[in-house]
Amino acid sequence: MKKIFTIALLFCIASIYGQYFEGEIFIRDKSSLYLNQVYVTNINAHKSVLANYNGEFKIAVKEGDLLRFTSIATERKDIEVTKEMLARKKNFVELQIAYYEIQEVILSSFKPTGNLRRDVSMLKGSEKIFELKKMIGLPEPKGDGTSPEIPVLSFNQGLSFSVDSIFDLISGEKKKKERYYKYEKMNQGIKNLQDYFGDEYFTKLKIPKELIPNFLQFIYSSDNISIFLESNNYEATKVYIEKYLPIYLRRLQNSHLMQVTEDLKKE
Repeated sequence: MKKIFTIALLFCIASIYGQYFEGEIFIRDKSSLYLNQVYVTNINAHKSVLANYNGEFKIAVKEGDLLRFTSIATERKDIEVTKEMLARKKNFVELQIAYYEIQEVILSSFKPTGNLRRDVSMLKGSEKIFELKKMIGLPEPKGDGTSPEIPVLSFNQGLSFSVDSIFDLISGEKKKKERYYKYEKMNQGIKNLQDYFGDEYFTKLKIPKELIPNFLQFIYSSDNISIFLESNNYEATKVYIEKYLPIYLRRLQNSHLMQVTEDLKKE
């Protein structure tokens, strides 16, 4: 009898949560912020999923559930699931950017004196660009300056069209490809950066171990550190770690992110 009751109960639960809320998160004019992890949490069911690099997600829900969208770079947003939402194939959810003030940071990680501003100001005008490249470690440009993407129009031997490029523009595939490339590039870069410094370096800065990649994603999408990662000049990123650390810790305290990651570890 108990087994029958248990099976019946599980069947009821499965039928209630057999529906899925499918959606796509968008942030107006801030494509770089898509690189930050966005967590979608069903508050009623205590379940969370992670949106992909395109902002797409799918989560089990029932009508009336409260969904919470959490990111270190955006304001938290709650929406209640309605019958109309469940009937749609895709729901679009807009997140607002969490504006923050960047505190002044003394640049102390560069040679020869440890203060980049002081070093550059002491140089002659003709020497500044060359010496600045040496100190920071800027990589030399690659290629001949032409776009690696196939152009929509080409004037080589007369006017011609690229069908693939036109299709990409119409369907949005081009944007998805670009985001995927940026996402993969970022993931590899921050993994190398995390390996270089080690987890202990970040935990001493009060960054939880499981959120180290999240912290580095926040820095990556907020400032242009890719030039240092491409040249393996990881020491130069210390300036940006110091710059964004207080902002990240403050946002972490005010967000739902810690609770979400704790819940995900339990699953």
